[in-house]
Amino acid sequence: MLGFELGFWDYVTFATAFLAGGAGILTYIWIAGLPGRIALARHHPEAEAVKLMGWAGLLPTILPWIQAFIWAFKPTDVIDIRRFPREEARAIEEEHARLRGVAPPPPKEPRSDARHTDDSKAKR
Repeated sequence: MLGFELGFWDYVTFATAFLAGGAGILTYIWIAGLPGRIALARHHPEAEAVKLMGWAGLLPTILPWIQAFIWAFKPTDVIDIRRFPREEARAIEEEHARLRGVAPPPPKEPRSDARHTDDSKAKR
């Protein structure tokens, strides 16, 4: 090559540099996806947006990633007024299943409310 032989310690150095680079890339991937995983675990209504912001925010600067991390912990008691709460919960479950890559859960049977009574009981 350049007039010198590669020895054992040279190969150990190359292997160490390769392993350190691989560990650095895996750490970056784990940290970038952290807000999205937290949002999915907390059944966040905007989990996909948190996930995308976490991935896109870590690359240019760290500030959007920090905002996504905080957003992942935001209280998730938002109810969309276009749907009833059961339908909203079902839509969020389907979205989370799609993001995880699994089949959506089967629809739940509607519960009977105690407020709805039989007319024959009400007439007595």
